[in-house]
Amino acid sequence: MTYIIEKEKKTPVKGSCDVVVAGGGVAGIAAALAAARNGASVKLIEKQCLLGGLGTLGIVTIYLPLCDGMGNQIIFGIGEELLKLSIKYGYEGRYPEAWLNNGSFEEKKKKRYDVQYNPQLFAIAAEQLLLSEGVEVIYDTHITGVNVDNNRITEVIVDNKEGHYAISTKSVVDCTGDADICEFAGENVETYRENRWAAWYYYSHKNGYKLQPMATPYHGKPTERTYDGLVSDDINQLLIRGHKVILEDVLKKRVEQEDESIMPVTIPVVPPVRMTRRLSGAYTLDISEEGTEFEDSIGKTSDWRKRGPVYDLPYRMLYGNKISNLSVAGRCVSVTTEMWDVTRVIPNCALTGEAAGVAAALTAKSGIGFKDLDINKLQNVLGVNARK
Repeated sequence: MTYIIEKEKKTPVKGSCDVVVAGGGVAGIAAALAAARNGASVKLIEKQCLLGGLGTLGIVTIYLPLCDGMGNQIIFGIGEELLKLSIKYGYEGRYPEAWLNNGSFEEKKKKRYDVQYNPQLFAIAAEQLLLSEGVEVIYDTHITGVNVDNNRITEVIVDNKEGHYAISTKSVVDCTGDADICEFAGENVETYRENRWAAWYYYSHKNGYKLQPMATPYHGKPTERTYDGLVSDDINQLLIRGHKVILEDVLKKRVEQEDESIMPVTIPVVPPVRMTRRLSGAYTLDISEEGTEFEDSIGKTSDWRKRGPVYDLPYRMLYGNKISNLSVAGRCVSVTTEMWDVTRVIPNCALTGEAAGVAAALTAKSGIGFKDLDINKLQNVLGVNARK
């Protein structure tokens, strides 16, 4: 490998806040919202130019269930608030009539509490909500590193059109999906390296437009090659393959449906990499722990793939053992490979995001680390104790 020598330079510090939220996907939206509502000054840093991550820019536009499939609502709070926000300006399908219009228990057992939404409208609605709560959204900005002092992140280092600079902060929530901040800070992480191809897109036709999901399922053993979402060449090959598949699928539909109006309307503009790197936290949750009750519960979740299973989520899966003022939410929480396919989806990103955001605000105020937070105080804010 060839190296170059760069001139030593000072990094200016531009601004400060109580909480930096890294990544503006659903987990980041929930974390920023929760932190701001609990009195923290919040900067949400997003490398793209629209919020929502894979749920909007990746065209994965199904807000999966908030219920257990047996008629019982499991996820509440910001998880439910964002579901309703996603269809604020209309919906495309899977409308949960019974859940949103006081249906009977039997009706709720027949139809799970999920929706399909418009990605652009959801992204803009989320942006307006965050701004109304005082969150500063910083787009088109990459976090490229952190400064760590005495096991605490003191500054987050970014690059954008203004150049290379740092933001001082008291607490950080890693919602990058890839545990990037954990990696920068030297926190313990584990890698998955099993990304499977996906190419969801929208196409127009003579009767309107439609979402076309195309992906290799994450549950079960892969039947073809996987892509390393932490390696640039693999990401490029995955994107190129997805583009080719979309083109071929559109042309095939034109012929088969004899409809010349069929054409792509919206295609993904972010890599469809989901299974990359996670925190190796104070606790790692496994799929075998169905029904286990945790004293540090931040809420419960269900299995979107089937009816029945319910999992308690421990607070300890959101923080590690090295960096005291760093937590995670979304796809990179501390879970086993088998559990990941349950926790990675939108409702759980919102749930863990809310918990991490509340905890970030509370710890930023007091100056303590995430692991030292009074769990009862956190649970009271989240409403966990009221639902026990």
